[in-house]
Amino acid sequence: MIKIAFFDTKPYDKQAFEKALENHENSGLEFHYYETKLNADTVELAKGFDGVCVFVNDTVDDVVIERLHALGVKLIALRCAGFNNVDRKKAAGKLRIVRVPAYSPYAVAEHTIALLLTSIRRIHRAYIRTKDFNFSLSGLTGFDLHGKTVGVIGTGRIGRVFVDICRGFGMNVLAYDKYPAADFEREGVKYVTLDELFAGSDVISLHCPLTEESYHIIDEKSIEKCKRGVVLLNTSRGALVDAEALLAGIKARKVGAACLDVYEEEGDFFFEDFSGHIVDDDVLARLISMPNVLVTSHQAFLTDEALSNIAETTVQNVLDVFERNQCENELTL
Repeated sequence: MIKIAFFDTKPYDKQAFEKALENHENSGLEFHYYETKLNADTVELAKGFDGVCVFVNDTVDDVVIERLHALGVKLIALRCAGFNNVDRKKAAGKLRIVRVPAYSPYAVAEHTIALLLTSIRRIHRAYIRTKDFNFSLSGLTGFDLHGKTVGVIGTGRIGRVFVDICRGFGMNVLAYDKYPAADFEREGVKYVTLDELFAGSDVISLHCPLTEESYHIIDEKSIEKCKRGVVLLNTSRGALVDAEALLAGIKARKVGAACLDVYEEEGDFFFEDFSGHIVDDDVLARLISMPNVLVTSHQAFLTDEALSNIAETTVQNVLDVFERNQCENELTL
């Protein structure tokens, strides 16, 4: 029997993973689901388990890793692509770490374009108006995407799909990646420096992982280099954007609009219902109050296809580690 404790579990997680287990009914896997997030206060729930399954806002720092190791836990299974919430150095030699490197690049890329279209065509505002039988068009003027230039930071799987969609709209593409892809260049995508991307883009979309190098890649200095009225999109990791600098850029009319599916301090709020409560984050509250800011709560991944892929890959990762002692999706230093 392989026992795995799930943390930060939502109903759609349980549904997807229980369905995936049906395809491995003789595997000996046993899942236990906890709604609470994994952190130093909840880590004792992992006692008696072989592994833990965690998501983006679980805290897997040095304290948690030490305790997991002491409890006999052998595996951290991330049901996501990002791993910035895990202290990999501390885990080395103590716990193995696996992740889901690709679940549905289409889900995230399509959500990004949905946010962009909603924002620039004022669809969110029009929807609210017509619910009140207000059919005025005043203040709803948008602009064409055709002929505009989009700057894409990060050309991995998601970034590439997003570029394909943008090119379908007739947009010009500037790209930046620490490791440019030669085949993508041959398809007509122009790689430039970050400064060139900031200066030349009408829309900027982030599709890169969060690292020490990419932390606050959008800050006061980079916003200053952008075109006036630039539209910023972030469906990757919240800390890629300095939220206070973004707020200042919006107030100064430098940033024309912002579409965020992630937020730097989202761990205390996203995935939970705070309606009827006072949100104790002035920056987030002010961003949401802005008419040219769209915020969704880390929803970009949430499609049937993505959930199914996440569950199936995670189950296979666990089995690969415990039955084969090797996994292609294992993280190493």
